[in-house]
Amino acid sequence: MSTRTAAPTRREQILKEAARLFAERGFHGVGVDEIGAAVGISGPGLYRHFPGKDAMLAELLVGISERLLSGGRLRVEEAAADPEVLLASLIDGHIDFALDDRPLITLHDRELDRLRDTDRKLVRQLQRQYVELWVTAVREVHPEVAESEARAAVHAVFGLLNSTPHLGSYGSGLPGRAATEMLLRRLAHGAFASLTG
Repeated sequence: MSTRTAAPTRREQILKEAARLFAERGFHGVGVDEIGAAVGISGPGLYRHFPGKDAMLAELLVGISERLLSGGRLRVEEAAADPEVLLASLIDGHIDFALDDRPLITLHDRELDRLRDTDRKLVRQLQRQYVELWVTAVREVHPEVAESEARAAVHAVFGLLNSTPHLGSYGSGLPGRAATEMLLRRLAHGAFASLTG
């Protein structure tokens, strides 16, 4: 059985480079020509894939919210009604996102308000559903914790995990990926354990 993953499509390459550039220099600090150059096509060639930068931004931010929610739902199914397994799986999945998609965290923090109202509302709706998966999991592990407290704890853990763009790059203040992953896992589990400590 092959373990190779499919090569990214041109559209995926464009989105990855757009996310990186937008995160580095801001949405308005990046031109279509620069995004095109980063993937080896002309700026106007991008219009075969996207109508413009606004569409790229919307696809990035709506897309990551959809991906987190669908991944969370899959983890719920795979946990086979074991709350401890589910919460650990949700934490691991979000850590992977926080370490592998750091530009999208920066992009969300800085540029969400640039989305059209319909796209911004969709992102918020998807995020609320994702949060509720976590709140349910936390309350199943800690049934004595009030829903409002569980929700606050989930948001606090998201803040912790989503701080990765502020930690610097690996080797310059940030330990390697594996060490950072283990640290974030311990911190997240510790935060939830403290609910009843």
